[in-house]
Amino acid sequence: MTPVDNDPKQSDGQGSAHRPRMSLSQKLRAYLFAGVLVTAPIFITFYLAWLLVTFVDSQITPLIPAKYNPETYLPFALPGLGVLVLIIALMLVGAVTAGFVGRLWMRISERVLGQMPIIRNVYSAVKQILETVLAQQSNAFREAVLIEYPRRGMWAVAFITGTTKGEVQNLTEEECINVFLPTTPNPTSGFLLFVPRKDMVSLSMSVEEAIKMVISGGIVTPPDRRPKEEQEVSVVSAQTYESMDEIREKARTPVLVPEGTRPNDLQGAVKADDVPKD
Repeated sequence: MTPVDNDPKQSDGQGSAHRPRMSLSQKLRAYLFAGVLVTAPIFITFYLAWLLVTFVDSQITPLIPAKYNPETYLPFALPGLGVLVLIIALMLVGAVTAGFVGRLWMRISERVLGQMPIIRNVYSAVKQILETVLAQQSNAFREAVLIEYPRRGMWAVAFITGTTKGEVQNLTEEECINVFLPTTPNPTSGFLLFVPRKDMVSLSMSVEEAIKMVISGGIVTPPDRRPKEEQEVSVVSAQTYESMDEIREKARTPVLVPEGTRPNDLQGAVKADDVPKD
């Protein structure tokens, strides 16, 4: 290498000569975008939290008797007083419900609600959802997977909600998994799908990272933290399924798929090869 190549100053000069310089307006625009990216998430988060606290305070604080309301004796309002009262009230309700009288009251109220034609359906559905989501040992939304949807060759991120049981599983030849497929950008709505276990691809990303990816429409993509050996091996292929579709639709010829070639089988084989052997 020549001395010229070892000269950092001259090397920097050559690099900066080919680098386009930003004008003043471009720099100001870049600073503006950087400021928006830094402040917007913080501002929106605090603003939504403030709206929630204000709404709860406006509903709960007027219910407090004047002689027990601290705002009666103070010259200013106490933000979050209604939220605090609501939390304490919910804790007291939970403590009372855990006792004998509370359990007896719950059985009586559920029996009464069960006699109402429309309310009983709404009550049972809401109760079952809350018990599933809020249970400490619930397996809902514990794993993100990749499934083939809405057709062969297209893939979507979904979440496992449990193992298929009852009539649906008894009518299905293969073992199926309950999968919730969220919509973008609102993940609270979606579809319930019963997917064969062998046709799912487990994702190493966390549920939080997968939800961010769904909400952002793919703009926020988590990095692939798998070992390099697994990253270099493909598990699914859209081209293979497209060829199979063409054979089925045009020639109506049955396609025989070799055993161990389904997505979950290939993924398990890749992971098995990475395990060190004695």
